[in-house]
Amino acid sequence: MSPPPNPARHTGGSEGWSGGPAVAAPSSAAASHLSPAFPARAPWGTASKLRAWQAAAIEAYGARNPRDFLAVATPGAGKTTFALRVATELLEQGIVRRVTVVAPTEHLKRQWADAAARVGIHLDPTFRNSQGRHGAHFDGIAVTYAAVATKPALHAARTRAEPTLVILDEVHHGGDALSWGDAVREAFEGATRRLALTGTPFRSDTAAIPFVVYDRGTDGIRRSVADYTYGYGDALRDGVVRPVIFLSYSGQMRWRTRAGDEVSARLGEDMTKDMTAQAWRTALDPEGEWIPSVLAAADRRLEEVRRTVPDAGGLVIATDQADARAYAAHLRRITGQPTTVVLSDDDGASDRIDEFSAGTSRWMVAVRMVSEGVDVPRLAVGVYATSTATPLFFAQAVGRFVRVRRRGETASVFLPSVPQLLALAATLELERDHALDRPLTAEEQGMTLEDGLLAAANRSQDGPDAVGPDGVAGTFQALEAQATFDRVLFDGGEFGTGAEVGSDEELDFLGLPGLLDADQVSTLLRQRQADQVSGRASRHAPAVDHRRLAELRKELNALVGAWARRSGQPHGSVHTELRRRCGGPEVALASAEELGARTALVRDWFVGRR
Repeated sequence: MSPPPNPARHTGGSEGWSGGPAVAAPSSAAASHLSPAFPARAPWGTASKLRAWQAAAIEAYGARNPRDFLAVATPGAGKTTFALRVATELLEQGIVRRVTVVAPTEHLKRQWADAAARVGIHLDPTFRNSQGRHGAHFDGIAVTYAAVATKPALHAARTRAEPTLVILDEVHHGGDALSWGDAVREAFEGATRRLALTGTPFRSDTAAIPFVVYDRGTDGIRRSVADYTYGYGDALRDGVVRPVIFLSYSGQMRWRTRAGDEVSARLGEDMTKDMTAQAWRTALDPEGEWIPSVLAAADRRLEEVRRTVPDAGGLVIATDQADARAYAAHLRRITGQPTTVVLSDDDGASDRIDEFSAGTSRWMVAVRMVSEGVDVPRLAVGVYATSTATPLFFAQAVGRFVRVRRRGETASVFLPSVPQLLALAATLELERDHALDRPLTAEEQGMTLEDGLLAAANRSQDGPDAVGPDGVAGTFQALEAQATFDRVLFDGGEFGTGAEVGSDEELDFLGLPGLLDADQVSTLLRQRQADQVSGRASRHAPAVDHRRLAELRKELNALVGAWARRSGQPHGSVHTELRRRCGGPEVALASAEELGARTALVRDWFVGRR
């Protein structure tokens, strides 16, 4: 038998869907006039107070009393609070006696269990399929989709044994593979209630999501139908999420092709898909100058935000583990402080995320684990340094930065100037539905950037038309990557006319105050744009023409590349040694005198003088 109801989760009454006398659910008409934080903003991870959309969604759930319910709410809006209130009501009314939460990752299992415990629902996040059953002192379990797919029959038996509420967190993962979708259906077909949650109600492919209803439109395409939707645009207008400022960076890239030819192009220019992918990959090379320049700019932005939000943190989303370690090393050199690195979905990674979330340190670098669902509310600045370009991944990644804690907080996300990413940033507020019955694109078949060059799901692979340092075909060699500030994207508009990294023009945008509402952000961005165009801003002209600086940087990087090939040292190590001996910042920020001194030193190396 299940244990008796836990009085700690009693909400002051179990009649209907009132949520108790302290938090009475409003009527639909009343809810539209309430503060977004009705009756006050919900504390993180609790269900004691409701935002207006949560109260309205609970009312919609109670009015229908459905077996299946799909709630779509933008990342940061509070899906967990809504789901736990539904669970509490169903347990108190005796409609269900068990709760099963299915989440994408191990870390999210623990996050769900912690949040549930704060409202008196005890979930076991350590449950393993080999156990067969959870302890009598638990009200249910938190498991991953992968665990369910391993033994769906076990979870089906558990679900049928007692009336069970199944919460499918980020339910689009139920369509990640045919076997996963089939397993989720088998495991939870017998559930008394199913509550599906997602912040991104679409997939990049046409795999059907279990327990989601699809309606066929007039164009013959079936699209997902949500029972309640609270989108980013709604949440932004209500002040429930932060506005996002996207800062994009371009620059000159150089790489070697399969045939041994060196190719040079500017990131963001009108190029073929292959060229764009190769330029993008070159920009993300940790041994180039693009990444350290953008990380330094992001840290300047974080420093500005921390003037008014002292514990604000930053997150770099990397393509793979090697890049993540290298980016973290750059950040340690830039900040002089330790950087949290999250490389895999294991117990140690969860602990590091929790420690970072509760602390005040500046930066965390992760591969994929922190891209979805993980709640670190103090994240305010991000660097999108990954080669994944699907709308789903992009939306989930940006969602890590929009969780608002006080009115006026803004989020800043740094991007490569790649058309796919700029288009996604410009359409952030658009609502999307998961559509079936349409042909698969190359991207949806797994090629996120180009056929055969970069694979989907946040991992890179060598393209067929690249060559490595040893001349072996099939590997990629990035030769040079310079960064320049390109533009700012905000609220569907573009601001800025391009600038050198470290220039006053760039610093005008990096130095936006950390606490601004959306209207203030727009006003300041328009002013910065006007200053750049008209030249009215009170700036001092640089001592050296920017074209001359670019020539000096190009000469230095060519010499460094030649020395790296002769000595076998990585490009980044050579640059680090030059900075150690000559002093000064990264190449992109160095003065003409500093560049000249480094060039002279590396020339001396060639003739054996030093």
